[in-house]
Order: sequence, then C-alpha cells, then structure tokens
Amino acid sequence: MDVPAGFLAKLWSFVSFLPFFCLLFILGLLKAAIIGPVVVGIIVTGNSAVVVGLWPAHVLWTYFCIARTKRLGLALKIAVLVLLVVPLVLWPVVAVAGSLLGGIGYGFFAPLIATFEAVGQNAADKCYHCFADGCWSTIKGSCIVVVDFVDFCFHSYFSYMDELSERIPSDEKPMNVKLSKLPGSLLVGLIGVLVDVPLITAVALWKSPYMLFKGWQRLLEDLVGREGPFLETVCVPFAGLAILLWPLAVVGATVVAIIAGFFLGLYGGVIVHQEDSIRMGFSYIISVVSLFDEYANDLLYLREGSCLPRPRYRRKMSHSPEMEKAGNNCYNELTIREEGASSKKLISENSRTLKWAIQQYRPMQVWDWLFKSCEVNGRILLQDGLISIKDIEECIVKGNCRKLSIKLPAWSILQCLLVSAKCDSSGLVTADDVELTRSNVPKDKVFEWFIEPLLIMKEQLKKLQLDESEETCLRQLVMGCENEKPEDWNDSGYPSGDSVRRAQLQAIIRRLQGIVASMSRIPTFRRRFRNSVKLLYIEAIQSGASANHIGGILKARYSGKISSGRGNRKDGYENDDVVGNRANENEDVV
Repeated sequence: MDVPAGFLAKLWSFVSFLPFFCLLFILGLLKAAIIGPVVVGIIVTGNSAVVVGLWPAHVLWTYFCIARTKRLGLALKIAVLVLLVVPLVLWPVVAVAGSLLGGIGYGFFAPLIATFEAVGQNAADKCYHCFADGCWSTIKGSCIVVVDFVDFCFHSYFSYMDELSERIPSDEKPMNVKLSKLPGSLLVGLIGVLVDVPLITAVALWKSPYMLFKGWQRLLEDLVGREGPFLETVCVPFAGLAILLWPLAVVGATVVAIIAGFFLGLYGGVIVHQEDSIRMGFSYIISVVSLFDEYANDLLYLREGSCLPRPRYRRKMSHSPEMEKAGNNCYNELTIREEGASSKKLISENSRTLKWAIQQYRPMQVWDWLFKSCEVNGRILLQDGLISIKDIEECIVKGNCRKLSIKLPAWSILQCLLVSAKCDSSGLVTADDVELTRSNVPKDKVFEWFIEPLLIMKEQLKKLQLDESEETCLRQLVMGCENEKPEDWNDSGYPSGDSVRRAQLQAIIRRLQGIVASMSRIPTFRRRFRNSVKLLYIEAIQSGASANHIGGILKARYSGKISSGRGNRKDGYENDDVVGNRANENEDVV
C-alpha cells in the first residue's frame, strides 16, 4: 500500500485514526488501573523482603571480603572500609524506593502497551486480545522480576565478592592510592560536583525542548504518513501512544543527566590521582561539560561538536588502534548497507524513526540464540556422554553448575566462532543463519563488551585454520579439561603437538569461560539457563524411559522365541503388557 499523498489525504488519515486510538488508550488505562496495584504489591513486597532479609549477610560479607582481598592496597582498603558505611546504609532505602517506582512504571505501562500490541497481532480475535493481553502476563512478569532480583542478591552479589577475595597473580599489583594525593583529589572532586552539576543541568534543560520537539516531529511523521492504522503494525498505533508518552521520556532523560552530573564531577578526583596534577583535574571539570554538550548534540542530530571550551585534561590522550580498526570496519559495513539500500525504493520515505530500529539485532534475539544453542549442544553432548544426567541433577538440586553453566555456553559460543571463521564472515553466524555484525549489534554497552572480544577471537581462530579432527577433539577438551596450561593436553590425544598452537587455543577457551562467568551473574541468564537445564533433564529421563521400555519389549519377545514351546502366544502378549505397564509407571513417576 502506498503512503497517502497530499495534505488532505494525510489529514484524513490522521483524523480517522483518532477515535480508534482513543478507545485503545482508555482501555489500556483501565487495565493499568486494575493490574497496576497488584504488580506494585508483588514487586515491592518481594524485593523488600529480600533486601531486608539479606542485608545483615551483605554487610558482614562485604566487609569480610574487602578486608581479605589482596587486590586493594592498604590505604585504599582503609578508605573503602570507612566510606562503605554510607552505601550499605542507603542500600535498603534505595532498593525499596526503586522497587516502588519500577513497580508503578511496569504495572502501568505493560498493560497499556500490550493493549496496543494486540492490534498488530495476526490473531483471529483481536478484540479478545485487546482486553486479555497484558493482564496475566504482567502479573507473571512481576513475579519474574522478584525472582531475578533474588538471583542478583543471592547469587550475583556473592559471586562478585568471592571474585574480589580471590588470590591475584604474582605479577599483578594491587590497586592503591597515595595518601599525598588524597587531599587534592577530594578537593577537586568536591569542586567538580559544585561546578558540573549546575552546568550539566543547565545544558540538559537547554537541550530538553529540542529533544521534545524533535521527537514529536519524527513521531508525527510516522503517524500521519500512513494510510489507516493497520498499514505498518510496528509503528501504528504506537506512534500515537509515543506522542503522549514522549514528554515523560524527555523528563526522564533530563533527570538522568542531572544525576549523572554528580558522578561526572566526582570523577575529577580520579583524574587528579591518575595524572598527579590538580590543574588537570580543573581542566577535566571544564571539559566534561563540553563533552556532555557534544554528546547531546549528536543524540539530537544538531551541529557537530560543542561551542564550549575543552582544555586538555590528560597528558597522553591517544586512541586505541583496535578501536580505530573496529570503527573503520563498522563504517565500511554501513557504507555497503547504504549502497545496497539506495537501489531499493522505500514505500514510506517520511518514516525514519523506527526503520533503523527494525534492522537492528535486538538484545533479546542474542539472548534467545545463546540459550537455544545451549539446548541443542546440550542434547548432543548428552548423547555423546560428555555430560551426564548426574551433572544435570547436581546443577538442579545442589546448585553445582560449574560444568554446565560455564563450559556448555562456552562450547556453544566457540562452535559459533568456528562456523563464522569457516564462512569467512565479517561478523558472527548464529544458529538461525543470521549474521551478527558491528553494524546490527544491539546498541547496548553490555552487548558491545560481549560481542567485540568474540569478533577478535573469531579472527584468531581464522588464522589458526583448525581441521575437523582438531574441532572434534576441542569439544572434549572444553568440557573435560581445565585448560590452564599446554601440558594439560598431553594425554588428551589432540592432533597437533605444537605447544604455541595449544597455548593460543587454551587462551581462547579461558577467555570464553571468563566471559560466560561474567554473563552468569546477570539474573536473567541464571533463570533462563536453569529452565534450559530442566528441559534437558526431562528429555534425558524420557529418552531413558523410552529406551528401557523398548528394550524390555524386545527382551520379552526374544525370551518367548527361545523358550521350549510350553508357553503360548497369549503368555507372550501378557509379558509384553507387563513390561509396557512398568514403563508407563516409570514415565508417570518422571
């Protein structure tokens, strides 16, 4: 369908859309008014109970781990132990307040957005989905929020603290501060807060009208430049909802900028300590306002750079060659994408807000691919005997998931790297034959830190040029060996005897396991991985029961054939029925 041409056609499209949008909006508000209080009660009650219950353990374990760690020098350790009182006391208050605000936001917006999403579904009864969607799913989502928060407080936090208290290598020096630099750092940090917070607040307030009207302009183009509300389900009727909620987004962005001003100002003390110069600290206080202004201009597509002064606040401000190479690769991919897109005519030239978002690889897609790959590889490893039902039971019952939660995802990612290296891809070829590159990677810092090392390791594997025998043996080594030193592979039967080649592969495996260990601290990872492991366990038990059932039938029939002939066919069928009933009883128990 073509976009309506002319002012009158666009005006009629806009006017005909208003009643439909108003009805959906009122229905969404009614659902939010009913579901919201329930969601707020679940999130606030659950999170508050977790915070208050674990707060004494958090306090004692934090002080114990910091006092025990060798990663911090004596002066820094004393300063941290003294200053740690403030965040530990404020933690319950901040957690409860954040749970309250988050519960209100989730309980209000989730049913409202689900009402509009029901319109774009390919369901037969859209009217039913408009009323039902966002009710029970939002309540279940609030319970999942509490479960993830429990995982963070009970698993992720203690994992971070345990890593902090681990022994450091002999060649690594502990972090420390010089007492002579502390007065200057504290002075500059205090002045930075007093100067940067008002200035950054002024810049944010000055840019907020531009953000408001720029956003409204783009959203109105998405809304008016359509023929009816069902032309593009991605944009309509969300454009109308986004127009109403866009001022809240502007207010939220302004508040976040003001809060960030405190931390940006305090960082001036870190600059003083690193550069050993109070003058550099004052230069940073001035420069950070210019950097914030330039970032806001880039975000709002205003003029490049900033008119504010930016003095040099580091003696050596060099650029990393790896980052420059990554930037050049990203630029080349974007150029190729633009050249390919220029040969195609878009249906709607006025809609620009969500077209780039549609082309992006969403974070949830990367997450789904990872766990789907873990399930597929888990079945293969289970069949090959590299993992057993006992390993799965220990992970589910005892929580001992070292072999599964670290090594299984690490092998899944390594297999993706091997396939991508063989295909000579510029990115990562996932299981669903989608190429994940720097241009379509989710615009999220967490995923950028996750994807960038993988792309580097893929290039390293491409240079090694592994053959099939090495890849087959590599799977056993990832799941069964510690991979700490090249000598660990002496009795493994690895085809190559090159110690340098082995050391390179072991370094890649260790780095992958470190990345997965960091990812396992994300609450969503822990919950979804547990679900995948439970699914593997059920499939393993069912396949074992089916094998026993078939084996029992064959055994009974074979015994009937070699019998002396005194038994008749009826006895054979009775034996088959007994075996079948026992197998069915086993399946019921499972």
